[in-house]
Amino acid sequence: MDLETFFKNQNEKKQLKILTCGSVDDGKSTLLGRLMYDSKNIYSDQLSQTQTESEKYGTQGKKIDLALLIDGLQAEREQGITIDVAYRYFETENCKFIVADTPGHEEYTRNMATGASNSDIGIILVDATKGILDQTKRHTFILSLLGIENIIVAINKMDLIDYDEKIFQEIKQSFKLTSSQFDFKTEEFIPISALKGDNVFIKNKNIDWYKGKTLIEELEQISLFNYEEDFFSLPVQWVNRLSSNFRGYSGTISSGKIKVDDEVQVLPSKEKNKIKKIITPSGEKDIAVKDQAVTLTFDKEIDVSRGNLICSNEKHNYFSADQFASHIIWMNKEKMLPERNYIFRFINSQIVGKITDLVHKININTFDKIASKSLGLNEIGYCKVALNKNTIFNSYKNNKRLGSFVIIDQFTNQTLAAGVIDHELRRASNISWQDMSINKNLRSSINGQKPCILWFTGLSGSGKSTIANIIEQKLHNLSKHTYLLDGDNVRHGLNKDLGFTDSDRVENIRRISEVSKLMIDAGLITIVSFISPFKSERKMARELVEENEFIEIFVDTPIDECEKRDPKGLYKKARSGQLKNFTGIDSKYEIPDKPEIILKTETKNAEDLADQVLQYLKNNNKI
Repeated sequence: MDLETFFKNQNEKKQLKILTCGSVDDGKSTLLGRLMYDSKNIYSDQLSQTQTESEKYGTQGKKIDLALLIDGLQAEREQGITIDVAYRYFETENCKFIVADTPGHEEYTRNMATGASNSDIGIILVDATKGILDQTKRHTFILSLLGIENIIVAINKMDLIDYDEKIFQEIKQSFKLTSSQFDFKTEEFIPISALKGDNVFIKNKNIDWYKGKTLIEELEQISLFNYEEDFFSLPVQWVNRLSSNFRGYSGTISSGKIKVDDEVQVLPSKEKNKIKKIITPSGEKDIAVKDQAVTLTFDKEIDVSRGNLICSNEKHNYFSADQFASHIIWMNKEKMLPERNYIFRFINSQIVGKITDLVHKININTFDKIASKSLGLNEIGYCKVALNKNTIFNSYKNNKRLGSFVIIDQFTNQTLAAGVIDHELRRASNISWQDMSINKNLRSSINGQKPCILWFTGLSGSGKSTIANIIEQKLHNLSKHTYLLDGDNVRHGLNKDLGFTDSDRVENIRRISEVSKLMIDAGLITIVSFISPFKSERKMARELVEENEFIEIFVDTPIDECEKRDPKGLYKKARSGQLKNFTGIDSKYEIPDKPEIILKTETKNAEDLADQVLQYLKNNNKI
């Protein structure tokens, strides 16, 4: 075979992205080590190092511990478990493979979900000595949720049960009961011993009752969906202005293929255009396909920006909306709280939004739907999401890239969760804002004032309500139009159904923020006196109104002083355990970072502090 033919064959090889998953010690790393070892994809120095480390970590009589070829982290080797997702590459004469070795421990389920989101095939390992475990069910559910349509159930450690066909068949039937609730296109069962190599690359006479293919044969021959039959789509990630004469639109093709001179449309504008050039990292091409990073240029100039979607002209199922339903996998130790603002990052945009409703969470072992108010680490829920503005998306089953997102904390930038979109919520497209003839400016001019929110925050007993009450009296004497919203008073009516859990506190502030926004629209100076312990909700309240309309006032009173005052005896009850979820005791208070006003109640009396606020309003032309 000449060199040209060799490279042509290499380029024409099928490429598969595989996920290995299962419970702890099912043998995932050993299996992947076996695949690499038997396919001769290990460098000699790597093999030598692994042999040395096999002696160090103890091999129980084995020449080489295949798992050590994969468990790259020192912590993994010391604990004997996989912690992170390890990606490995190997190939056979017929196929190229990218394999994700994912953690089996429940604590690292989020890592397994990350690996599954990029895979074509899932290999679920089951320890023949243990059978189907809860973690096996959990991983099967996640594979189905993340759109993995082809799975291979590798029943491992057959050598430890003397290759007993009866046990194999029992595990197979047990798994089929679990998977019957899902819609896998391919579901194959293979008895193997990753340690000894049985049925991985070669068959073994010990399993002569098994007449099927080896694992590698099954992988090489499995048939995947033909992306060329799918509609073309490219989310615009960057408008490329390389020079004054060049304007291109860069991104990764999320589905289908594109050719020079093909007609496309841009969403949401629906403007049509023809592809003039397709530019790739290796130069101009006549055609590009799914997963390629490209820059496209058009025949004529039109308005296209980051967040838009370039797609084929055929009838499509993309949505432009601000609300949708989705499954969410929570990946953080801090609980998910409905109505809290988070950053939702999509393939080509990020938008502030909130989970408006946790419809149910899922018992990952029984698949039952459970009523709940929040999600904890590694829990999965079906949620309704509302964004601050429209974005273009698709259901995950139709397009993984356009149907997925991650949720990010807006203060720490930590990734909190991953989600897959089910469908658009109809009310997202059925409801629109109705402009009225009389607006905020007209109401404000009649009142002779600039509306704003004076948002008092601080611990219970800090003096918020006292100062807020004095402020309203002083503004009233100046003939200003005001309204005071006090935390205790509002809980007698509008928020009487809410308790004091974190989720109820979030909803408490969300409601009062919306009421405050309406009062700003009415042209009023709105005084809000709430503990409002969380930065996230205070930020949400600020973002509901225009710049300079929200004035955060931190009533800075140390907790010791608040306890001395304790006008309602609440601190005493909280300290004795009679009162749960009390701010400052067993529920946190997040001090404002940059409030407009700080009131030190230990050094000044309430009257002087009220004058301090009044002076701020005068200096900033609010009154």
